[in-house]
Amino acid sequence: MEEYHDNSLRGKVFQRIREDILNGVYKEHEELREVTIGEELGVSRTPVREALRQLELEGLVSIIPNKGAYVTGITMKDVRDIYKIRSQLEGLCARWATQNITEEQIENLEEIILLSDFHLHKKGEGQTEQVSEMDGKFHKIMYEASQSRILEHLLKDFHKYVQMARTMSIEAPNRAEKSIEEHREILNAIKAKDADRAEMLANQHILNVMENLHLNES
Repeated sequence: MEEYHDNSLRGKVFQRIREDILNGVYKEHEELREVTIGEELGVSRTPVREALRQLELEGLVSIIPNKGAYVTGITMKDVRDIYKIRSQLEGLCARWATQNITEEQIENLEEIILLSDFHLHKKGEGQTEQVSEMDGKFHKIMYEASQSRILEHLLKDFHKYVQMARTMSIEAPNRAEKSIEEHREILNAIKAKDADRAEMLANQHILNVMENLHLNES
């Protein structure tokens, strides 16, 4: 998954269209018109055209000669593949975090777990979103604790795809509670400096998430 890392206009347009595809702003099979997108973003057709070509390389867009560019999106097989690859990377992340994590990051992770429990058992609207937000923060700190810019970038990239997967699936009941407990076990392994166990638990954690999502074949 190549990504533009500079602040060029081309890079910004690429990121914007990519985010809109992954967030469902553009639906599968929808035509992406260069002129319309250019007007919306206040740019010419050239950076839009270049961004669409790059998105085609990622498999998110299909360009049909003399017809136009259309959203390909990601299939359920793509989602399952992403989870399997991510599980391996999350395991590596936990292993490196065990070696490099700071006391401040450990304290932040402990606080996130406590807040996750609090929001999970608090009645009222918006609690699901709060728990999901805490989950994202837990993984973000883990990525940073690995002290690998490359690994952090890859995992954040996969996380964006996974967010789209969640909108295309139904999560099993009680999964949130189990997920929080798995986070707690991963953190305990890291605090114990048990890199092997931390890697195994983090790997299995992502596979458990995948297994608890009802992903339709496509």
